[in-house]
Amino acid sequence: MQAEKRTRAIPALMMTAQLAGSVSLLLFGFFLFNGAWQSVDLLQSSSNQILWNAGLSVLFFLQHSGMVRRGLWSWLAPWLPKYTHRAVYTIASGVVLTAVVLLWQPTGLLLFELQGTGRLLARIVFFLGITGFAWSTFTLKHFDAFGISDLRAHLEGVEHKPQPFSIRGPYRWVRHPFYLFALLLIWSCPDLTADRLLFNVTWTAWIYVGARLEERDLVADFQEPYRRYQQSVPMLVPWKGPLAVKADRMNR
Repeated sequence: MQAEKRTRAIPALMMTAQLAGSVSLLLFGFFLFNGAWQSVDLLQSSSNQILWNAGLSVLFFLQHSGMVRRGLWSWLAPWLPKYTHRAVYTIASGVVLTAVVLLWQPTGLLLFELQGTGRLLARIVFFLGITGFAWSTFTLKHFDAFGISDLRAHLEGVEHKPQPFSIRGPYRWVRHPFYLFALLLIWSCPDLTADRLLFNVTWTAWIYVGARLEERDLVADFQEPYRRYQQSVPMLVPWKGPLAVKADRMNR
């Protein structure tokens, strides 16, 4: 009976994950492109606004990086079946990211502003980042942005197998193209306010630390093939040029 209830709840969980993921990404994209807006005015001083915004960033970092740790999901296993983990992660990330965007407090203190050609170039960099995200997504072929493939596989009664380790597209240039293109989006806003500088610096630092932590899991999963990949391809900055690969896929 319990298993039947869980199965009936899967479509609702899929819909919630898609909604939370889509809405949060759209809001975040607008935030990155146009800067923060005053959704909720907390009537704080500039210094308190900076501390508040830093706290929002830390909240997202803890949620996003903490929930990818395998020990947490092992602890939650008695309550959450494995096939729900990625969808639950998407929902939690979407809720927290939406809170960051809507509760962010713009200070209004403009530090630097690009005009003319510089502003146009910044906008071009932003859309290059968007294009890079699309390129990375299509490269993975079966990319599951909202974590619903495990749920769908469970409904169909089949085992969902993770993609094997492969090197193609932007992965020939850097090991973490999604992070690279995220950095382009973060730094391409032509209006640099005090709160935006805080955002850019803290989120850049988090991306770097997150990439390092993710590398540990990838080495554990793919072992020697991934270690060779680390030696051949830069992590975030494509300074070596594309890796020449003889095969489309490198198995474990």
